[in-house]
Amino acid sequence: MMDTPLLLNMFVDRAERFFPDKEIVSKTRTKTHRIPYREFAKRSRKLADLLTKLGMERGTKVGSFAWNTHRHLEAYFGVPCAGAILHMINIRLSPEHIAYVINHAEDEILLVDDDLFPLIEKLAPQLPTVKHIIVMGDTTDIPDTRLENVHSYEALMEEASDAFEFPDDLDENTPAGMCYTSATTGNPKGVVYTHRGLVLHSYALGLADGMGLCERDTALSVVPMFHANAWGVPFAGVFFGTKQVLPGPGGFNPEVLLDLIEEEKVTLTCGVPTIWLGVLKALEKQPRDLSSLRAIVCGGSASPKGLIRTFEEKYGVPFIVGYGMTETSPLVSLSNYTSEMAEKSMDEKIDARATQGMTIPGIDTRVVNEDGEVPWDGQTMGELTVRGPWIADEYYKDERTADAFRDGWLYTGDIAVMTPEGYIKITDRTKDLIKSGGEWISSVDLENALMTHPDVFEAAVIATPHEKWQERPLACVVLKDGIERTNEKKQELLDYLESQFAKWWVPDAVAFIDEVPKTSVGKFLKAKLREQMGQTV
Repeated sequence: MMDTPLLLNMFVDRAERFFPDKEIVSKTRTKTHRIPYREFAKRSRKLADLLTKLGMERGTKVGSFAWNTHRHLEAYFGVPCAGAILHMINIRLSPEHIAYVINHAEDEILLVDDDLFPLIEKLAPQLPTVKHIIVMGDTTDIPDTRLENVHSYEALMEEASDAFEFPDDLDENTPAGMCYTSATTGNPKGVVYTHRGLVLHSYALGLADGMGLCERDTALSVVPMFHANAWGVPFAGVFFGTKQVLPGPGGFNPEVLLDLIEEEKVTLTCGVPTIWLGVLKALEKQPRDLSSLRAIVCGGSASPKGLIRTFEEKYGVPFIVGYGMTETSPLVSLSNYTSEMAEKSMDEKIDARATQGMTIPGIDTRVVNEDGEVPWDGQTMGELTVRGPWIADEYYKDERTADAFRDGWLYTGDIAVMTPEGYIKITDRTKDLIKSGGEWISSVDLENALMTHPDVFEAAVIATPHEKWQERPLACVVLKDGIERTNEKKQELLDYLESQFAKWWVPDAVAFIDEVPKTSVGKFLKAKLREQMGQTV
């Protein structure tokens, strides 16, 4: 067989050759752009040219600090296809962590959206490796700043050449990109992605038992491009010639997302549960046309069954739950129905949808505890471990590698069970599992049950110290608008749980809160919640 390298370069070539007129729809702060793939390819080469003129070489780290726009997509290819490494910086990190990841990665050039420039400007004195800052906006203006070596993206583009040739001698194991974890504790951990890993991951997104992404789709990337490669959709979308919709700074606004779904006839979109809960709220106020959607893919944290059921039954949109991490590029599993599910009841189907799904082809998973790999009984808990060609094998210059990567497996830190059908069901994070009287209680199962109650908007369950039982669960509940916080309502919620779980699983108390604290990417931040509740419970 021919030994041809798996490189991102071929993605740009294919999109330009076969789908030159297919659109990338990009909403920036000031306008909506419609850019055909032929223009995208030219601009990606121009970006590589202008960055090379500024000193970018093979292996140079170029940081992006940006929303989901066409310019960020150009960086997804213009940087790695030239042999450099794109570091997608999470704009939602704290300023302290933003400075940490830029310095740890040793970024030399930063690509920054114009509305985000003030934050980078403040941090600039703390960033000794950064030599150039390029401001991305719809004009050629440069912000009024005292910093030196600040450039306009579009001004540099006007001077750059689209005749730049991406090198064809790159090794497929050349680093192409890197992201850092969102860090609930300690400093973020860096993960480096290779061309080979990203190419194989893109193939997986196109599998029928993956996301089935194809040229006929219109894909709306709600997941930020600074978070785990936006789940790989921007990469795969270019490869397959998919029409891409990039929502820009408004990407977290339910009304903006619904407008785009209707106007652009979106067929596939991905995001975390908090996004889709917000979309449901908006739909309750104003019905919208969702008929173009063939699927919503949801991940990042557990999806409430009520959320899944509403989309599937009320709106007729398949709601597929997935699992992945920064360390896994990120796709590991999806809750697609197998042929055996055809005869199942709707309740059984929703139960399957609410799991993290079946491991996709190309990846190997197992759940292990002190006795070895657990039986597929849906009850025996263990830690989920993963391996495969798009799974990281270390953290970037980080001693925590030894804890997470052992014997060729990534130990995810997620506690799970395997159902008899082979679906992965996450029951908790190792640090969030509740141990009461020597027995484990799954906070995720309790949360999912609470969020099926018609009066509950969100719920998080945390452990509280107990003199006799070591730990007991506490339910922290956000009620829907207009529902009164009463002792009677607390008892009603406890009774609701007692009808579904063993009595010793039921929380000792319910606390009503205004909102569940979340990480920069929408996951429940239980460490912060424990800190908040520790003073009052």
